[in-house]
Amino acid sequence: MRRFLSLYWPLLLLIGLWQAWVSLAHVQAIVMPAPLAVAAELAGHPGFYAREGLTTLGVALAGLIAGAVLSIMLAAGAWFSPYATAALTWPVLLIQATPIVALMPVVARVLGYDQRTVVASAALITVFPTLALVAAGLRALPRGSADVFAVLGAGRLTRLRLLALPAAIPNLLVALRISSANCVLAALVAEYLMGTSGLGRDFALAEGSFRLAAAWAAALTATALSTAAFLLSRRIEASLGRIFRA
Repeated sequence: MRRFLSLYWPLLLLIGLWQAWVSLAHVQAIVMPAPLAVAAELAGHPGFYAREGLTTLGVALAGLIAGAVLSIMLAAGAWFSPYATAALTWPVLLIQATPIVALMPVVARVLGYDQRTVVASAALITVFPTLALVAAGLRALPRGSADVFAVLGAGRLTRLRLLALPAAIPNLLVALRISSANCVLAALVAEYLMGTSGLGRDFALAEGSFRLAAAWAAALTATALSTAAFLLSRRIEASLGRIFRA
């Protein structure tokens, strides 16, 4: 119990201040629900929020994987040719600089107004950090390793497969840690705007019908999933990173 309080006292303090402000200032539930009301909503419908949370988490994970695979392929192509690097730089920067809300109508027109667009939105969030970090990792080879492969007569493809890609794995793990939480939030925004299944749609419906406790419950569930994704990816990075950095 003491360890729990030492770790989470800021969160408990924030919740206490939230409850005190709502109660003492007589804030209407239509403006901001009390934390007890949100907790009651979550406790009253645990299966619903778990099911909808898994839906959002599933599309976010699919987007994370798709974005990572695409980024690895692009980084490998750039590793082979400097011309590919020049060709990829500006499109990737343009995508990164454009808000995901502005990209979604274009993506939806191409892929359709369904879960594919939600997955694509999460993938787009992943591409830039993963591409940048993996491309840097492909060039961060152990000292002298490139000379050894050259002496052995290894071709470019062999060096990529046996040397460059393993060297880039620590950077890939960092990119996945950075992108994991953002993918959940990107999926939430896409579901909110598209009206597909998941926590984003639930938030939109609850907000539109002035059920603020349900809207906050959906938002807090998404926040918990985003935090859990970040912590899990950080643990995976710590475990596998030691192996590939050794």
